[in-house]
Amino acid sequence: MNAIDNLVALLSRLPGIGKKSAQRLAYHILEAPRSYAETLATALSTLHDSIKRCSVCGSFTETDPCPICTDKTRDATLLCVVERSQDVRVIEESREYGGRFHVLGGLIAPLDGIGPDDLAIGSLLARVRNERIREVILALNPTVEGDTTSLYIQKMLKDMPAAVTRLASGLPVGGDLEYADRLTLARSLRGRVTM
Repeated sequence: MNAIDNLVALLSRLPGIGKKSAQRLAYHILEAPRSYAETLATALSTLHDSIKRCSVCGSFTETDPCPICTDKTRDATLLCVVERSQDVRVIEESREYGGRFHVLGGLIAPLDGIGPDDLAIGSLLARVRNERIREVILALNPTVEGDTTSLYIQKMLKDMPAAVTRLASGLPVGGDLEYADRLTLARSLRGRVTM
């Protein structure tokens, strides 16, 4: 295996990158100035030294605790539960949420051997108990695994004073009813609001 094939093989292991995309990236790096490749290599090789998980919320950060957990202007009684660290960034970019976060590190997926004990659910329960959380927002993907995890967390929190909510789901803005799947339409109808 030559150097290009090796790079293509490594790049194709990234999520969402197939062999064609990996080849395109490899040749882009090869055609770019050497300084770009060196800068990219340095960024990759130092990534694990620079970034760690926040000891409070579990999100990736350069400082521990992370800036969101230490921000006194955020509503400390609101806790948004997400699957992965990148979900924190997506919600933050919406500029609609001003509370804190909790990263589970995955979803319950029995077929993949992932159970509740493999996720940060225990620390979530401790946070709700100890931090006087009034609302837990479940911002998990509307998949079988996401719904299973949401139901499990809801069951675990039923005797605690925090309200448990989940993100609304339904038709996307600009979407067309003709192309909506049955589940999306059903959720849209159940979650309808007064105008």
